Amino acid sequence: MKPVEKALWYIESHFAESIDLDDIARNGGVSRSHLSRAFTAATNHSVIGYLRGRRLTEAARRLAQGAPDILEVALEAGYGSHEAFTRAFRDFFGTTPEDVRGRRSLDALTCLEPIRMDALKTISLAQPRFDEKPPRLFAGLNEKFSTNNVAGIPALWQRFNAYWDSIPHMVAGAGYGICHTYDDTGNFDYLAGVEVTEFNDLPPEFFRLRVPAQRYAVFSHAGHISDIRSVVHTVWNKWLPDSGFKAADTPVQERYHARFDPETGLGGFEIWLPIRN
Repeated sequence: MKPVEKALWYIESHFAESIDLDDIARNGGVSRSHLSRAFTAATNHSVIGYLRGRRLTEAARRLAQGAPDILEVALEAGYGSHEAFTRAFRDFFGTTPEDVRGRRSLDALTCLEPIRMDALKTISLAQPRFDEKPPRLFAGLNEKFSTNNVAGIPALWQRFNAYWDSIPHMVAGAGYGICHTYDDTGNFDYLAGVEVTEFNDLPPEFFRLRVPAQRYAVFSHAGHISDIRSVVHTVWNKWLPDSGFKAADTPVQERYHARFDPETGLGGFEIWLPIRN
């Protein structure tokens, strides 16, 4: 079983217990960072978000079946009080536990059902090349996103592209999309930018990012940009577990050559996965 498959099994088998990200990663034999990135690539959920959603969905199911004691349901779902459970329940479903119990129905709720392990599909990828890079500097526009809400990334690139011909100290030839600063709940920063030789004279709204020296496995894909999620999923959940390498805890990079056309999404792209032996 691959790490994400192990994580799904472990969550479904233990979500009624007091488990956390460390427990789930340990069961999968990988680091927290590795599991978080691989799980997001495969499922579009953070590990903790999926665990929370599964707990709340099963709690809602119990309430719809008429569970008499909401506090007991709350405690079984991992919440220490009726109030904390109600806040989380309302944030997730848009209604209260009392309302669901009173209606005896899940019909109006968007529940998070178990993800089938056999539904996680990979695609065919050519073997990567390997590249060693010294410390590098990147700059561009940066925003925070969550694993289940990345729809704003293309708009971020549109805004950044307006700067393309006037960026001081730019290393010509490619644009970079860099995911960094993940947290346990699936929030992360995304930088749409370029490599630069120094940070002086950049527009004040630009974010500056230093990436340390690193070895990378570089995956090239000639297809449409809409394939990117499938490519990333395959890299994390097929190639990496089979490779004998481990992921290094530095940012993964999307690299877009000059031939990439942002108007059509054609021209291909690369995924630079930081690795260690």
